[in-house]
Amino acid sequence: MAQHKFQTEVSQLLHLIIHSLYSNREIFLRELVSNASDALDKLKYLTVADDNYKHLSFEPRIDISFDKDGKTLTVSDNGIGMNEADLAESLGTIARSGTKAFLEQLSADAKKDSNLIGQFGVGFYSAFMVAEKIEVISRKAGEDSAWKWTSDGKDGFDMESYGRDSQGTTVILCLSEEGLEFANRWSIEDIIKRYSNHVAFPIYLTYDEKEWDKDGKEKGSITKCEQINSGTALWRRSKSDLKEEDYKEFYKQISNDSEEPLFHVHTRAEGTLEYSTLFYVPKKAPFDLFHVDYRPGVKLYVRRVFITDDDKELMPTWLRFVRGVIDSEDLPLNVSREILQQNKILVNIKNASVKKLLSEFKTLADKAAVGDSEAEGNWETFIENFNKPLKEGLYQDFANREAIQELVRFKSTKVDGWTGFADYVSRMQSDQKSIYYITGGGAAGGSDEKTLRASPLLEAYTAKDIEVLIMTDEIDEIVIPTLHSYRQEGSEIDGKTESQSWELKSVNRAGADEELGEKADKNRHKAAEKEIKPVIEKIKKALGDRVKDVKLSRRLHDSPSCIVADENDPTMQMQQMLKAMGQNAMTDIKPILEVNGEHPILNKLKETDDEERIANIAGVLLDQALLVEGIKLKDPADFVKRLNQLLV
Repeated sequence: MAQHKFQTEVSQLLHLIIHSLYSNREIFLRELVSNASDALDKLKYLTVADDNYKHLSFEPRIDISFDKDGKTLTVSDNGIGMNEADLAESLGTIARSGTKAFLEQLSADAKKDSNLIGQFGVGFYSAFMVAEKIEVISRKAGEDSAWKWTSDGKDGFDMESYGRDSQGTTVILCLSEEGLEFANRWSIEDIIKRYSNHVAFPIYLTYDEKEWDKDGKEKGSITKCEQINSGTALWRRSKSDLKEEDYKEFYKQISNDSEEPLFHVHTRAEGTLEYSTLFYVPKKAPFDLFHVDYRPGVKLYVRRVFITDDDKELMPTWLRFVRGVIDSEDLPLNVSREILQQNKILVNIKNASVKKLLSEFKTLADKAAVGDSEAEGNWETFIENFNKPLKEGLYQDFANREAIQELVRFKSTKVDGWTGFADYVSRMQSDQKSIYYITGGGAAGGSDEKTLRASPLLEAYTAKDIEVLIMTDEIDEIVIPTLHSYRQEGSEIDGKTESQSWELKSVNRAGADEELGEKADKNRHKAAEKEIKPVIEKIKKALGDRVKDVKLSRRLHDSPSCIVADENDPTMQMQQMLKAMGQNAMTDIKPILEVNGEHPILNKLKETDDEERIANIAGVLLDQALLVEGIKLKDPADFVKRLNQLLV
C-alpha cells in the first residue's frame, strides 16, 4: 500500500471545503451522482466514437446502497473509471495549479472563500462533511487492473491495487455520527428526486424491506432494488417526441398547480451557448405574485443536474409568474452550486429567454387580434392575470421596453374590453397629436374603472370624440409618466424605416387640455377668462392655501369643478400612494381647481358678495371634485356642514 501526504496548502484547502464551503450537507449525494453521471457520459461517447471501446458491453447505471449498522453509504457506476494515475490526479490533487496563490487570497469570511473556490473542481470532497473515511475503488475501461484510494480527509491518502470485475467506480463513505441521518431509504430518495431526478441515466437504490406475518409480527426482510429517478429530462427531448399531455403533466410536477398551464415555450439553443429551456405561463396568478418574498418559479439545472429553485436572478422580477426550467451545458458545476454567482453565461441565457418569452406573448396577442378563438381566450386570461407585472417591466427593463409597450393593455372610453397603444393609434383622429389617459384606480383606496369613467375630466374629450385610456392600476401612476411617448415603426422608405411617436398626456394634469380647442375656441376662452376673473378671485380668496391655483376650465361641460395636478407635481392619487408606502413626511402638494364658468353654481357666485356663502360654495366645489376622483376628504364633517348650509 502506497501512502501519500497532502501538501500543506492542499490540506488547508480541504479543511475549508469540508467545514466552510457548503451551506447544505445533503448536496454531497448530488455531487457524487453528478460525478458518476459524468463518468457514464464519457464512456457512452467513447463506445460510439472510439473503435477501442465499441466492443464493450455497456448498460449505463448508477447504484446506491447503505448499511446503517455498518455505517456506510455506497455510490457505484459502470462508467469510464480511473486508473492509478487518474486517481492520484483527480482525488490526490485538489487544485491543479496556483493553489498557493489561491490560498493567499483567502480571508476569514467563509462566504467570500466559497465564492473564490468556484474555479476548482472539488465537489467530491463535500462527502467528508458526512464521512470519517472514504474509499474509492475504480477500474478504467479497457484496462484489467483496479485500484483503491482511501483517505480520512486530513493528512493524505493511501493507494493500493485492488479487485473489480468491470469498469467503473465505487465510492464507499464510512459515515460519521452526523452523516448517519442519510443512511436510510427515504432520505436518499428525497435527495435524488430533488437534485438528480433528471440525470439521463437510471439511478437504482438497493435496500432491505421488512416482511410481516398475518399477525403483524416481523418475519424477516427482503432485499429490493428500485429505480428512484425518472431517468430522462423532458425538456431535453425533441418537441416532436412530446405530446401536449407530457408538457401538462410535467408542469404539474414542477409547479404543484392542480390546473393545466395557459401555454408553454420550449427552446433548445445550440451554438455559442448550448442550453434548453422549458417555460410555462400559469392560468392563474400565483398567490404570492405581489409579495416581496415571492417564491421564484424557475429551476436551474446544469447538464441535467439540479442546482437551485430559489434564485430570483434566473428571471427578471416582472416575469416572476413564469414557471419552468433552464438547463445549461456551459455553466460551471462548481462547489458552491447552491450559492449561484453572477455569471456571464447565465446573463446571456436569461436575456435570450426574456426575448423568447416576449416573442411568444406577442404571437399570442397577434393571433387573438385576427380572431383566433382559442388565442382570444388565452390572451384575455393572460392580460387579466399578468398585465400588472408586464407594466412593471416598462419601468424595470429598459432594453425590452418597446416590446413590452406592444403587450400592455388598458381599458378605454371608446371600446369594450382591453386595448393597447397600437390599437389606440389606429383609431386616433387625423389631427390628434397625443395619446390621452386618465389614472387614479386604487391609489385612494376606492377609485375604480367606474369612478374614472364618470370623472368630470373626461367631459370635453367625450364631447369631441377623443379617446382616453382608462388606467386603474396603482402602478400606472408610476410607470406611464416615465414612458413620455409611444413610438411605432412604420414602413420602409428609400431603405430607411420611418417611425412615428405620440406624446402620452395625462388628463389629470393642467396642460393636457391645450389641444382641445381650435383657434376660435381659444379666443373665446380668453374672453371668458376675463369675464369670470372676479369670480375666480372670490374662490381663490375663500380657499386660500387649500389649492395651488383656480382656473377656468376648457374640459368641463356638465360638472361645476374638477381638480388637476400642475405639470411637474405628483397627482393627488400619487401622493396618497406614497403616504400608504410610509412616506408621511412628504409635504402636501396642492391641487389646481378648475371651474366651469357656464355652470349655474358659478353664476350664483357672480351675484353675491356674502363671504360666508362664497366660502361654503368654494369649499363644496373643491371637496366634491376631490370625492369624484376617489380622494378621501381630510375633514368630512366640514364638507357636510357647508353642504347643509347651502341646502337651507
